[in-house]
Amino acid sequence: MPSSEFNLLTLDVAETFVSLQGEGAHVGLPMFFIRLAGCNLRCRWCDTVYAQRPLKRFLTLSQLISLWEQNGALKYVQITGGEPLLQKNVYPLMEFFLKKGVKVLLETNGSLSLEKVPREVVKIMDLKTPSSGMEKYNNFKNLAFLNGKDEVKFVIADRNDYLWTKKIIFSFYLPVFTNVLVSPVFGRLDPRELAAWVLEDRLPVRFQLQLHKVLWGDRPGV
Repeated sequence: MPSSEFNLLTLDVAETFVSLQGEGAHVGLPMFFIRLAGCNLRCRWCDTVYAQRPLKRFLTLSQLISLWEQNGALKYVQITGGEPLLQKNVYPLMEFFLKKGVKVLLETNGSLSLEKVPREVVKIMDLKTPSSGMEKYNNFKNLAFLNGKDEVKFVIADRNDYLWTKKIIFSFYLPVFTNVLVSPVFGRLDPRELAAWVLEDRLPVRFQLQLHKVLWGDRPGV
């Protein structure tokens, strides 16, 4: 049972849902998603604009845990946003799930420090490409907090993004210590074109599509 403190701690929540993981090393696995509201960035190709601003839809940590239990107490939980690390109460929530033996995935835009994120959490960190308009907010110090279970994600809209991505990958030796993912901006770059670039350069990355968009379009889950 969660502690009584969890009845007082709240998070601003955009939505919760169950779906298949659409990206990364855990693609295809059923999991419980918690999307928090509010983001400090404004990427040009953001696909969750509805979660960019605070919504003041506050749920206690106890309520979120109850929703997880009601949806099958799945062994995988992804916390996403918005930007989850803007809300300090996300940390005790992650700790609770870890103590329950849940595998916790955290999707973050990479601009805020990962120093306080529990080591056991799978960190899925964006590095913002030039087309996003948010490149200057990349916090490369966060790379020190990643390891072989974590992921760095590049979302690519054009050839310039790809060349920038390739430079960053080799400048920071990313494949040596973590998983590197590249995907096309949905509806802007032909996936076959990005796949051809990756193969031509023998780039040591995982090419991916967003499975949830292939299956359901803009609907996040079921």
